[in-house]
Amino acid sequence: VQLQASGGGSVQPGGYLRLSCAASGSIFSINGMGWYRQAPGMRREMVAVITGRGTSYAGSVQGRFTISRDSAKNSVYLQMTNLKPEDTAVYYCNAVVVITTTHNEYDFWGQGTEVTVSS
Repeated sequence: VQLQASGGGSVQPGGYLRLSCAASGSIFSINGMGWYRQAPGMRREMVAVITGRGTSYAGSVQGRFTISRDSAKNSVYLQMTNLKPEDTAVYYCNAVVVITTTHNEYDFWGQGTEVTVSS
C-alpha cells in the first residue's frame, strides 16, 4: 500500500492550503485516515483524523482545519485556513488499512509534504 500526499507549499499568515492524499495498492478496506505533522525539533503530532465514527482535531487547529475523505477514491483531504506560523511543519498522511492478502490491519504513512507559513 502506498500513500501519495500533495498540496504543500509556502503561504503568508492568514492564507490557506489544501492537502490531498491518495492510497493505492492491496487495499481491502480503510478503517481510518488522518493527517499528522512534525515541526523541526518536535515530535510528530496528530492534526486531524477521520473514521467511520467521525472526525477529531488537535485543539490548535480546531475551527481552522477541516478533514474530509472520499472513500471511493481512497483519499483524504485537509483544508487549512487562517494559517499561522506555528502551523509550519512537514505534514504526513496516515491510513489504517486492512490489506487484501491477509485481512490484517496495518498503519501506512505517506512521504510527507512541507507547509511553510511565513511573512
